[in-house]
Amino acid sequence: MKDQEKPLRIVLSGGGTGGHIYPALALAETIKQCSPDTKFLYIGSKRGLEKNIVPKFGYAFESLRIQGLKRSLSLDNIKTVYYLMTSIGKAKKMLKEFAPDVVIGTGGYVCAPVLYAAHLLNIPTIIHEQNSVAGVTNKLLSRFVDRICISFDDVRKDFAGQENKIVMTGNPRGQQVVTYLKEHPITSKAGVEVVIFGGSRGSEAINQAFVDAFDGLSDKPYHVIMISGAILYDDLLKALNGKKAKNITIVPYVDNMPELFATTDFVVCRSGATTLTELTALGLASLLIPSPYVTHNHQEANALSLVHQGAAEMILQKDLTGDAMVTVIDRYALDQTKRQKMAEEARKMGITDASNRIISVINDVL
Repeated sequence: MKDQEKPLRIVLSGGGTGGHIYPALALAETIKQCSPDTKFLYIGSKRGLEKNIVPKFGYAFESLRIQGLKRSLSLDNIKTVYYLMTSIGKAKKMLKEFAPDVVIGTGGYVCAPVLYAAHLLNIPTIIHEQNSVAGVTNKLLSRFVDRICISFDDVRKDFAGQENKIVMTGNPRGQQVVTYLKEHPITSKAGVEVVIFGGSRGSEAINQAFVDAFDGLSDKPYHVIMISGAILYDDLLKALNGKKAKNITIVPYVDNMPELFATTDFVVCRSGATTLTELTALGLASLLIPSPYVTHNHQEANALSLVHQGAAEMILQKDLTGDAMVTVIDRYALDQTKRQKMAEEARKMGITDASNRIISVINDVL
């Protein structure tokens, strides 16, 4: 960070999902390493995951009441407008009291009043877009902020007219996971390891495909780790009806995914922005199964960004079967040359210094 006569003060805002929260926390971690005296305030929503996650990391937290617009005509939209207008006023008060040098938004509805309030107060502003399709809030805010940090080139088109503000930085989670593995190197591993998971909460569709694929995966010369999701674990075991295999391990949840990825050769997973950031930063071959339940189908767009570069394969959920899963896993788990070629293409797409790049953007707007 630039030399400061007094500690830098930064407001972070992002919420609703981990994909918005963890990049902000990863960025804060790197900034603290560079400038330990930096002061942070995180402004989130009253009902978002951030209200429980952020305080655990030791950052000051304030909340606003905010919700998204309904796509259909709804009285709730009147509430949404009311919450937005009142939240802008509350955000202005929070910002005046904290007096930040810069305000950074990482997505989610709560960013709208916070970043707009900062704009009204002439405080430098930055937004970070993790996906290859821009979120509604970031698209709206793009007119008012000073810089737009992106993780996929494909998203540039969503910020038409604001091209001079765009900076390719990547996602801070990529730098965080690479740094972790440098600090905690794995000295040895045994055999080819395949990891299957459907996100932190699991995926019923991926779990069912795994059940259907179980016999086809059994006794293969590679090890499979299936992460079911904690709330779906019992249902998965029940569906397997006692089936077991020496080369298959089933767990409900993994706390430290970077540590697991260190010994992983092939991944079957959703295509959320944070996951793809980690896969490309580490150079991991993968089969991506986009969630069809996300806004603007951005997970499929994310996946296609890798598929078009030969950095992953994709199966749409509607086409997902046990046989299809086994076929793709075998293709790469049993063929080191193919697997390494895909991994190398993924690595080419990875950005491992995203937080440092965003720090440069912060210095620029200051």
